[in-house]
Amino acid sequence: MSYNAKNYVEQGGDVTVVGGELNVAAGGKISKAGTQANHIADIGNEATGTQIATAVNAILAALEGVGILKTS
Repeated sequence: MSYNAKNYVEQGGDVTVVGGELNVAAGGKISKAGTQANHIADIGNEATGTQIATAVNAILAALEGVGILKTS
């Protein structure tokens, strides 16, 4: 009988494959080189289009910064 894990580290340790669920436990975080993305300020219900665009761009930059999104 054999077992194939959905989540594993490839030989050499450079790549972690997640084929199942990645559960970040309480207190856990996603970071790049030990640095977590900065908090992005909440926007109010009366936000202008420019404020919304600025917030969305900040979110995209944060996701790119930790490697979740490819840099455009």
